Amino acid sequence: MQDAAQTAGDSPPLSRVAGWLAVAVALALLVLVPAAVFWGVRSGALQNLRAEGQAAAQSRALTLESILDRQRAVVAILADDDLVKATLRAGSQDMRDRVSAKLERLRSETQSAVIYLMEATGYTIAASNWNRPESFVGHDYSFRAYFRDALVQPTAMEFALGTVSGKPGLYLSHDVRDQGVLLGVVVVKVEFDALEAAWARSPNATHVTEADGRVIITTDAQLRFTGTPPVVPDSLVIALPVRGTGWTLAMHVPTREASQTAAYASGAAALAMLLLIALADQARRARRRAFRKAQADRTYRAELERAVAERTRDLSEEIRERQRARQRLSRMQSDLVQANKLATMGQITAGVAHEINQPLATIRLLAENGQAMSPGGPAGDNLVRIARMTDRIGQITDQLRSFARKATGEIGPVPLHAVIESSLLLTASRRKAGDIPVHLPEIPEGLAVVGEQVRVEQILVNLLTNAFEAQEGRADPWIRIGVQADTDRVTLTVADNGPGLSAQVRDQLFAPFATSKAQGLGLGLVISRDIARDLGGDLTADDVVHGQGATFRLTLRRAA
Repeated sequence: MQDAAQTAGDSPPLSRVAGWLAVAVALALLVLVPAAVFWGVRSGALQNLRAEGQAAAQSRALTLESILDRQRAVVAILADDDLVKATLRAGSQDMRDRVSAKLERLRSETQSAVIYLMEATGYTIAASNWNRPESFVGHDYSFRAYFRDALVQPTAMEFALGTVSGKPGLYLSHDVRDQGVLLGVVVVKVEFDALEAAWARSPNATHVTEADGRVIITTDAQLRFTGTPPVVPDSLVIALPVRGTGWTLAMHVPTREASQTAAYASGAAALAMLLLIALADQARRARRRAFRKAQADRTYRAELERAVAERTRDLSEEIRERQRARQRLSRMQSDLVQANKLATMGQITAGVAHEINQPLATIRLLAENGQAMSPGGPAGDNLVRIARMTDRIGQITDQLRSFARKATGEIGPVPLHAVIESSLLLTASRRKAGDIPVHLPEIPEGLAVVGEQVRVEQILVNLLTNAFEAQEGRADPWIRIGVQADTDRVTLTVADNGPGLSAQVRDQLFAPFATSKAQGLGLGLVISRDIARDLGGDLTADDVVHGQGATFRLTLRRAA
């Protein structure tokens, strides 16, 4: 018995070695696992930061390239303008004033700082700021590099401080020639204050440098015109070339959050390892106590099993609660994504409308120049129509921007006959392509509704377009427009001979992004109903009737 007790109480050499080996493994894991977690999490976070920074830098480079392309087009068009050439050849003061007024209008439409015209000697004869104290007219800029370079090559550019304004900006120049003979140089100056301010609102420092490393556009004004900007500590540097300039756009993305996240994860891993080591040590001690005293081992096991059961119940409840929280978070994220899509759609609409105005101004300018060069005749009439259509497009883009800002236009009487005529004109190509007859009602003379013509037309164009699309491929398509005028209301109906609306589509007809079209966005009817309600009316669809097409009713206030 004494020998047995001695055998049970003493640890064999092999067990002692195994104990020291377990301690060494635990210490190694305590160091290696947190380190591996730190570098793994940090590497993943840096990879995500780099991808996001690459997309952001690409967006900024594209924005800068778009501005430069627009201004290059301005000087190229002016270099080929007949009035500009005539003024450079032998222009009177009146012609110079006309060119200055034209440059002033063009500067306002293209959002440049100043546009001016110089003779071949560098003497300025016309400028967009001709009627201001800081006018460039009468100044000699032959010493400028952009002027000297434009004499030997078609285009030139220079980023420098203005001698009059003292503001930094990019000077884009283009020679003006007539049959190879140099007449002068036209220059546009572009300032990037708004662009730098927009970039500065993000934490990513951004600099644009020339080929020699000189900083020209930057979110830190103190670095302008200095050498290569210093590397920001704890940041990723993403550099992209700016097309057609020799410039480089460099954006510094802070990495502090990635390191903090990795440190937190590493700390959590270290705590987890400590907990595991503590549990393992506790189990080892328990086994040693069990080896020495069997009864105490059975008691301990029973207590441990009870504790594990309680912990298991707690963990199970915690897992179920986390699953419920994850489901709630998923629903909230889906709602947030949908709301963000709607907000982004409004921003995209305003941005597209804004970008359309630039080429639209050029089209109108060319049409007016064509009218001046060839008045009368079929070509002149066509140019007049082009000018009127650019005015109309301008009204529509203005309305799109107004809708994106959730603002209403001026409300007044709108003749119903003119609205229907304009809507049919806008959808004429769809109607002719499908050879779909449209039955029109007799509209009482002087019948008008309260609203804004462009917005009412927008509703009708959407309803007519939906009707045309619903009847593609049908043997007997038709559309019928009806008008019913009451004392204070006018109801306009648009009915078609299409397949009609299913009950499921009818229930979600005016829900955002709900559409039955493969290429549809599900926003046309939503926007149309919002416009109708904004004008004091409503847009509804008749109940589904099997075998009949769809019928929509637009109700508006009747104008007195």
